[in-house]
Amino acid sequence: MRQDASVTFVGNATTLLRLGEFTLLTDPNFLHVGESAYLGYGFWSRRRTQPAMDIDELPDLDAIVLSHLHGDHFDRVAKARLPRALPIATTPSAAGRLARTWRFRDTIGLRTWQSVDFHKGDQRVRVTSVPAQHGPNGIHRLMPETMGAVLDWEVAGERRLRLYQTGDTLYRWWLREIPERLPDIDVMLIHLGGTRVLGLLLTMDGEQGASLVDLVEPALAVPIHYNDYTVFRSGLGDFRDAVRRRHLDHLVRPVSRGDTMDLTAAVQQPAQR
Repeated sequence: MRQDASVTFVGNATTLLRLGEFTLLTDPNFLHVGESAYLGYGFWSRRRTQPAMDIDELPDLDAIVLSHLHGDHFDRVAKARLPRALPIATTPSAAGRLARTWRFRDTIGLRTWQSVDFHKGDQRVRVTSVPAQHGPNGIHRLMPETMGAVLDWEVAGERRLRLYQTGDTLYRWWLREIPERLPDIDVMLIHLGGTRVLGLLLTMDGEQGASLVDLVEPALAVPIHYNDYTVFRSGLGDFRDAVRRRHLDHLVRPVSRGDTMDLTAAVQQPAQR
C-alpha cells in the first residue's frame, strides 16, 4: 500500500496529485500551444505553453478537484474526453452545469467549508472547499463561482499531508480564515499569473502571492498558473523576487512542467536559501 505523496505539474493549474493510494487531477487543461481558451463575455486567451502530457496519457484517476469553470481550467478537451462517471469536486454552480450540459454523472458541489471524503482501505482523502475571490470586489460576481481546496490525506486515521490549492483568487485579508480553521498546511499550490482583462487584476501577481505565503505560512509553497496564457502578466520571476524581499524564499520550491516533486520529502526537508 502506497505511503508517499507527490505532485506532477502538467501545466497551468493542472496537476496530478498522488496521495498514497489516491490519484487526483486538478483543473484539467489540455489545450496545446496556439489554441485558445474561452474566458466568457467574448474574451479568449491563447495558450503559450504545451501541457506536459495529453489527456489520453493520464493514469487511472480517483477524482478531479476543479476550482471553477473557465476555459483554461476545464477546457473543451476535458469536456469531451474525461470519463463521465469520474467524481468531480467543485463549486455548486460548476457541478450543476457539468451535470446538465456535459452529462458528468458524479459531480459534487461544495459550498465554502463543506467537505467530501474519498476512501480506499484505511486511507482517506478529504476535500474541503475554502474561500477564493476571482477578481476585484463586485467584478468577482461576474466571474464563475470559484473555490480553493484543502486536501487532507490520512492513513489509519493519522493525517499524513495537508495541501492547499488556492484556486484563482486575489489576496484578501480574510483568507486568513483558511489557516485558522485548517492550520499546519504542509503544501500550498499557489495560482499566480497576475491575470489582467481590460486592465483588471483577476488573479494574484507576484506581490500578492508573496503576501499569501506570508499569511498562510505553509511548509512548502509550489507556484503554478503563471505563464501559460496571454492574459497572464506576472511571471514566476515576479513571485520569486517578492518572496525574496520578504525573506520567505526558503518556503518556495518551483516544479518544472512535466516534473514530479516528492511532497513527503519536500515537507520533511524544506528548501534552503
